Amino acid sequence: MTDPLLTVDQAAECLGTTARFPRRLIAERRIAFVKVGSHVRIKESVLAAYIEGNTVQPIRRRRSRYGRPA
Repeated sequence: MTDPLLTVDQAAECLGTTARFPRRLIAERRIAFVKVGSHVRIKESVLAAYIEGNTVQPIRRRRSRYGRPA
């Protein structure tokens, strides 16, 4: 088992949020999680995939020809 399981607090720290946000992701079934008895754990790879999947790339705007001097 090479993929560590993170607690909700550890997942929140990785995301830079409070524990409320990962708990909401779990409650809405927007992220995969593991139940260990009454505890909830999130695989580190699942968290990385969530971050990768929700990363928004910047838009490159084309320069206008009208703004350049002749």
